[in-house]
Amino acid sequence: MSQQQSPSDVSIDEIPVDIANTQSGDVHATDVPEEIQSLTRALASTEPPTNPLVVLKAARWWYIHGKGGADPAFQWAVEWARHLATDTPSDVDRFDEFLEYLVTVGFADDTAELR
Repeated sequence: MSQQQSPSDVSIDEIPVDIANTQSGDVHATDVPEEIQSLTRALASTEPPTNPLVVLKAARWWYIHGKGGADPAFQWAVEWARHLATDTPSDVDRFDEFLEYLVTVGFADDTAELR
């Protein structure tokens, strides 16, 4: 176990998983680690990440700490990774839900700020 981790938060990388707050569904922007915030904002930008493994790192965090499989940030990250892997169009409605969710979580005051 690294120096940053305690028995109540474990992870396979530097991003801790807070076991006490898994799938609470009550995420606020201040609760999101800096690296995941950066990846999440990039997923909302006009130049999102192109490495599916990086995208799935964000998906994993949102799945664990958000609403599980129903979390809009998780769903968009998985959708974007699918797009990258298959080169098929992504679901625009899912993207819009993701942007609205980020506003709800507190990443921005409105969706236009995220783009």
